[in-house]
Amino acid sequence: MAFTQEQLNDFHRDGYVRLGRVLSDDELETLRENYDLEMDRARETNAYRNLSIDDGTDSDAKQAAPRRMLQITQMCERNIHFRRLLYNKAILEYVTDLIGPNIQLFHDQALFKPAKDGGAVFWHQDNAYWKCRPANLVSCWTTLDDVDVNNGAMQVIPGSHLSPVVHEQSDQTNALLDLQGVDESKAVAIDLPAGGCMFHHCQTLHYTAPNSTERQRRAFIMHFMTPGTRQGDDNGVLEVSFGRPILQSA
Repeated sequence: MAFTQEQLNDFHRDGYVRLGRVLSDDELETLRENYDLEMDRARETNAYRNLSIDDGTDSDAKQAAPRRMLQITQMCERNIHFRRLLYNKAILEYVTDLIGPNIQLFHDQALFKPAKDGGAVFWHQDNAYWKCRPANLVSCWTTLDDVDVNNGAMQVIPGSHLSPVVHEQSDQTNALLDLQGVDESKAVAIDLPAGGCMFHHCQTLHYTAPNSTERQRRAFIMHFMTPGTRQGDDNGVLEVSFGRPILQSA
């Protein structure tokens, strides 16, 4: 067992668990270099989203927006170093403790908050977007920079994973769903060192604040599920594919 029993109890009660450093210095440096490389390539080809503004805008508008919350999905299909990270033995041992030994990728994403004008991600539960069944997916939120509440650390509402809630389309940007009436007094900010990670349940309410500091915040998130997970109104099984590989099987 990778987690202690106390950590597992915390996860089941609170919907998240914080870990310290999980990446070595060499791994961290390689991932940083390739993260920046893929962000630069995405800007050149407009192959990314700015979640702080409406969908469908061109690259110049994305870059000129007053706030930038940049997203690249499926880094594992663009870059071999992020593909290899999916199979990180230590990370998969933690995932095994949470959902069992049979593990499939749902998807991954890079979420970048630039210094000074990094945008927020509103309060939400991931499965409000995904509509997966069973709703037992877990995410590994990994940071390539030191993060705290000021530059966009993850904030969560403990215990919120126990009840799904209805989300509405955001009135600020149609790129995101939004959830009103969250009791932010219950929020816990998860500070992490560069190369650190936290795990959270797909129904844990979470949020990241704008980044107005001089420090960028590069995050990479892997979303894991059990094979046979179904999605959407048609209840279709999420098949194994290059984009959704089996990462481990018993």
